[in-house]
Amino acid sequence: MTAVLVAGAWGALGGVALVVGAAIAWFVRVPAAVIAGVMAFGAGVLISALAFDLVQEAADVGGVGATVLGFLAGAVAYMLANALLARHGATHRKRSQNQQPGPDAGGSGAAIAVGALLDGVPESVVLGASLLGGGRVSTTVVAAVVISNLPEGLSSAAGMKRAGRGARYVFGVWVAIAAASAVAAALGYLLLDSASPQVVAVITAVAAGAILTMLAETMIPEAFERTRAFTGLIAAVGFVIAFVISRSGG
Repeated sequence: MTAVLVAGAWGALGGVALVVGAAIAWFVRVPAAVIAGVMAFGAGVLISALAFDLVQEAADVGGVGATVLGFLAGAVAYMLANALLARHGATHRKRSQNQQPGPDAGGSGAAIAVGALLDGVPESVVLGASLLGGGRVSTTVVAAVVISNLPEGLSSAAGMKRAGRGARYVFGVWVAIAAASAVAAALGYLLLDSASPQVVAVITAVAAGAILTMLAETMIPEAFERTRAFTGLIAAVGFVIAFVISRSGG
């Protein structure tokens, strides 16, 4: 039970970063270019964690074939779910400017909330599963989740505020997502505790595929809209810093 709680705590840490980002956006006027720059940096860090921690480990344990299939399955599942949510108003849920729909736009509020949950669950499952077998959570993965979630909450909350969403809705969404992240991490540990290493590897690959697709469809477009020519460089800096952390034993 202690290990389950530890897994939940790591998931909660990632979720709290969303709440902190939302609070900053609500009370401080952060320039859009700054938000986009931090988001580009976070995307680079997360891509590095995917490449050198999650996918590499999944391939080492589960084999290249199973990892590729799991990765692509995760990517397709996220793409389809995101496309469905987009039809209900959640397309621009991470946008900080005037792209998000207001509270009078039908079911868009629920779609945005579900979309935020969809973005966070794969990361949380990975954090929980990483503790299986007495292992320790990867410093690189934790850093990647926190660094990417902070600008995600910041950007999305800024967009919600501009669209006329109230504080109760905005903070209600992010607190709920933080709690769901903790639950997802705990369940990721609990449900996979008796699974074989190969099954865990495939699940990790599925989550990794979903995370990369999320980055390409939501975070990177928002970052590029404001940082333009600097987006790639900022993301590259985030990537190489996470790589150094990973190589140093993180």
